[in-house]
Amino acid sequence: MASRTATKLVHPDRTQLRFTTVLAALGDPVRLAIVARLADAEPDGELACTTFALSVSKSTQSGHFRVLREAGVIRQRDEGTRRLNRLRRDDIDDRFPGLLDLAIRHGRDMLADW
Repeated sequence: MASRTATKLVHPDRTQLRFTTVLAALGDPVRLAIVARLADAEPDGELACTTFALSVSKSTQSGHFRVLREAGVIRQRDEGTRRLNRLRRDDIDDRFPGLLDLAIRHGRDMLADW
C-alpha cells in the first residue's frame, strides 16, 4: 500500500481566525461547494478529498483544500492514504456568527448549478 508523503497539516487556533482570511477562502465557487458538501455530511461530517466530484484537476483541488484549512474553515487529518476533511463549524460560528450558514447556502446553489 502506498503511503502519503508526510505533510504537516497547519490549523490556526480559533483565536487566530481572521475575518478577511476566512472571507477570502469562502470567496471561490469551488471552495463554497466543498463547504456545502461538508455541511451536508454533518453531524459525522468527515469526507475524504477523493469523494468530491469537482470540476478541477486533483492538484487544483488540493490547493482549494489547503486554502480552506489554512484559513481555519476546515480541519484535515490523515488516515492511512486518505485525507479526511471536516468543517470547523464551532470555531467559525464562535468568531463570525452566521457567516458559515450564509456560505453553505451559497455553496449549495453552486452545487445545484453544476
